[in-house]
Amino acid sequence: MSDWMPEAEGPSHEPAEPAPLGVGRTPTGRAEVDVLLERLADADHLPADGHTEVYEDVHGGLKDALTSLDARPAAVPGPPGPPAVSGTPSAYDHTHDHRS
Repeated sequence: MSDWMPEAEGPSHEPAEPAPLGVGRTPTGRAEVDVLLERLADADHLPADGHTEVYEDVHGGLKDALTSLDARPAAVPGPPGPPAVSGTPSAYDHTHDHRS
């Protein structure tokens, strides 16, 4: 009896089909950041050479979001300061004689 077996085929040199990595994304509570994190899911359905565009897009958006945190809001005109208290002379009030 012979134990002849056909030769096993070598590894395939064809690229694998795109498949989700299964990496979870936790919402941050900041809408602009959460949208960008969801954009990462687009890479799950693209071949590897398409990932760069998605990653650069997300990186640019996250960079903009972080930069906006450093921006100081413009001064908003508000009500004037509290009025001077009556009967309390100011240091520059020379109109009244304060001698006893």
